Amino acid sequence: MKRIDLHIHTTMSDGAFTPKQVIDEAYKNGVSVMAIADHDTTEAYTDELFEYAKSKNIKLIPAVEISTKASKAGVHVLGYNFDWKDEKFKEKLFKLRNIRHDYLHDVSKKLEEIGYYLNVEELDKIDAVTKAHIALDIVNNKYNKDKLMNDFGYIPSKGEFIETIMNENCPAYVTKRTVSPKQAADIIREANGKVVLAHPVAYVHEDGFTDEDILNIINDMKPDGLEANYIYVDRNNNLINETKKWNEFAKDNNLFVTIGSDFHNKDGIRPEIGFVNTNFALTDEEIDKIIKNILE
Repeated sequence: MKRIDLHIHTTMSDGAFTPKQVIDEAYKNGVSVMAIADHDTTEAYTDELFEYAKSKNIKLIPAVEISTKASKAGVHVLGYNFDWKDEKFKEKLFKLRNIRHDYLHDVSKKLEEIGYYLNVEELDKIDAVTKAHIALDIVNNKYNKDKLMNDFGYIPSKGEFIETIMNENCPAYVTKRTVSPKQAADIIREANGKVVLAHPVAYVHEDGFTDEDILNIINDMKPDGLEANYIYVDRNNNLINETKKWNEFAKDNNLFVTIGSDFHNKDGIRPEIGFVNTNFALTDEEIDKIIKNILE
């Protein structure tokens, strides 16, 4: 049985594994085609890494996950098979990462105002710093233990902290300067890449988007594909599999589909690279079609 995973994070953004380690993990899990889709950066990609993947008989496809803002909430746009050495493309991503550091400093002030201690100096060293980095620093810091226990009654996960304290309409919400999904799509296309709207299931369950909201985003950004094969994990650690619905949605809107675990680390709950810890799998024919659509 073939395995493919086109949405994996590394230490170059907010993943726990280095680029080489995710390739080792993919090899161990029987994955033959993979893509590292770090947030707003392609720093994981080097000639050496492509050679390393090749030595493991793994096809490595360049990818990136760009953070954008739609009308209701944040939306992620995936880019695939672009020219990862394109200097203009890398420069645009670098500007987006600078926005992340502005956000870090702004949100740190709000978090400190409400009583949380944040190690801004260390976080500032992370190239593509994310909300996940910030929340993890908060919940893992012993100086925040009493405050967290007071606010939550227990030590929350980073995801729960983000949803309760940092997201829109929350105490430490900060508007992040960002690009629109359409602008992200244009950046990817200029580097000759394929554009995919990431995990629509997450926007429905996390941000209250309707199918019509998703359709409006699609009509505006005109992606090539949709990440329909994605298992969402909600704040209560329930696994939500709506892959059938989103595959049909993609078909109805003339979009090809992709598959991604959105792997960051092994937490014993979320899908691991290649979905090996789940009962979810695609047929060889479906996988061949995805590869063809991404590469052609």
